[in-house]
Amino acid sequence: MIRRKHQVALALTAVLAAAAACQNQERGAPAAGQQAPSAGKGFTLVASGSIVPHATVADRAGFDASGNNNGDNGNSGNSNGGGYDFGPMLAAVEPAVSDADLALCRLDPVPGDDTDPAAASLPQLARALAATGYDSCATAAADALVDPSGVPRTLNALDAAGLRHAGTARTQAEAGTTPLLQAGPAKVAQLSYTYDPGQRAGDSPEWTVAALNEQRVIAGARAARKAGADVVVLSLDWGDGWQDGPNDAVTALAKRLTASKTGGRPDVDLILGSDGHLPQAYGKVNGTWVVYGGGDQIGPGATGAQGVGDWRGGESTTARFTFVPPAKRGGRWEVSRAEFLPQFYDQDSGRLQDVNAAIAHGADLAGVRDRIKDAALGGGGAKAGLTMAP
Repeated sequence: MIRRKHQVALALTAVLAAAAACQNQERGAPAAGQQAPSAGKGFTLVASGSIVPHATVADRAGFDASGNNNGDNGNSGNSNGGGYDFGPMLAAVEPAVSDADLALCRLDPVPGDDTDPAAASLPQLARALAATGYDSCATAAADALVDPSGVPRTLNALDAAGLRHAGTARTQAEAGTTPLLQAGPAKVAQLSYTYDPGQRAGDSPEWTVAALNEQRVIAGARAARKAGADVVVLSLDWGDGWQDGPNDAVTALAKRLTASKTGGRPDVDLILGSDGHLPQAYGKVNGTWVVYGGGDQIGPGATGAQGVGDWRGGESTTARFTFVPPAKRGGRWEVSRAEFLPQFYDQDSGRLQDVNAAIAHGADLAGVRDRIKDAALGGGGAKAGLTMAP
């Protein structure tokens, strides 16, 4: 049976947390976001590339649910209920995800109705993500600005599966909350924003999807800190599609966001980028780790720029960061270890593969591994200590 770690998740508004912080200060306790030094226990955080629900992906899950998965793992058959089983598709990443203290994913909101396989299979996909070990999903995406009809459907499915989410909202009150997740001894805020393509649905309230605006992001990070976040993580949908490196606008924004500080402490502790569809560089900017793009962990993958087929569409990374607590109160949780796991979603088999493990078992994926490695290390990450996990 797939393992599932138990995480305690909190949803606090900045207003309520600020009030609690005042009470704590009156009692002589550390203020929210100003934790006392711990005994040295840290936590591990993993973050996957994008999961792009698509009819072809759902069709494969439907095939596996029918019992035609050749018994290739212990989650065969329709273990997720309904007519779709995403367990076999995700099985290769489950050890890394479930072993982490906190696991974050990025999920595109799914529009459409029940006649669309991607929409119909969404509850089963959400349950499979939870069973794999994910704790929270970033859901802000440019497509949701253009067509927000899938936002309630997506969030309802995540709620039913016990997964937290950030970046889209069904109500204005929900949009105003600061979600905090427990990761070992730390509280982590995952904030999700997307660039605005300028085609926002006219009847969609502004709070439905969190658009990427520098001032808004910094304000959100500061609110999360006031709400009690020890570590603030930004999940940003940005950049150009089907490029293996960030554009100038993205790198400039990363510099500005990581330079933002309050009381000498950086407002942002980690940036996780997406929307390039391909793995991009990891780098340290102003002392903060930035993953410019994780690629698509699962998606259709067959179409690149201008509709041209791109064989790299199945390549992605899962980031793994080990955080250690500050030496003194009010300090920053630092990353003591930064790693990436190369992965490949095989369109033919409908399986996500751990590239290194697959190569060890004789798969011809050395070229895939080398492309992913070159991309991930291409932003100076190696000099900052980034390594490829075995």
